[in-house]
Amino acid sequence: MDEKQIAVLSNERKELTENVKKWVTLEKQLKIVNEKTRTMREMKHALSSEICNYMVTKQTNPGIIISDGELKLYDKKDYTPLSYGYIETCLSDIIRDADHVKYIMGYLKEKRDITISKDIRYVMKKP
Repeated sequence: MDEKQIAVLSNERKELTENVKKWVTLEKQLKIVNEKTRTMREMKHALSSEICNYMVTKQTNPGIIISDGELKLYDKKDYTPLSYGYIETCLSDIIRDADHVKYIMGYLKEKRDITISKDIRYVMKKP
């Protein structure tokens, strides 16, 4: 290997080292942000429950006026996810032949789109 090739490899190694350092820093920052976001969501949920209870108890119509709008009470629908277990249960309710249900479930699992891509996983050392 000549000096030029060694210099290129050295520069590539330095660039890789810097990229790894930046990636690890971003990963740590994202972990902190995600933890803060989770905590804020939990706080918001608790406050929402208290405000909803107040609005129902005191029958605040049409809502609570705030500086830049209004807080209104509404009925929110939360749907459970369409899991394979749920789909199988529903199919079993309408299709009596267990083999047909098994065939349909196998077909759904087989036809599901799967995307495979390369990524990096951060595995921290145990203390």
